[in-house]
Amino acid sequence: MDELIRSLDQLTREIEERLQETTYEELEAFVDERQELVDSIAEVATICRMTLAQKKEINRILEHDNVILDRMNTLRLEAQDWLQKRNQAKAQRNAYEAAYTPDSFLMDRKK
Repeated sequence: MDELIRSLDQLTREIEERLQETTYEELEAFVDERQELVDSIAEVATICRMTLAQKKEINRILEHDNVILDRMNTLRLEAQDWLQKRNQAKAQRNAYEAAYTPDSFLMDRKK
């Protein structure tokens, strides 16, 4: 159990040290790896009880979640903004593109 908690702490510290340069892919990998560790800790916790020191250590690690979540939210907003700009540019481009065949003829009748 202590080894799993240490691994979780180390993983959290590593991502927090370079959080502002972290890409969304790295954060995604972090979340996947962290979930595996949390699942393992939960499995071990069902078998044997956690000590007070272990609970405190986990709570200390969880205090870093807000900083990580803020970075994830920032990346989400950047992606959302990019998608909105892209869709707006696409709509503007479509408005100016010809929706007719350039080789066609227009025939008018004389009255």
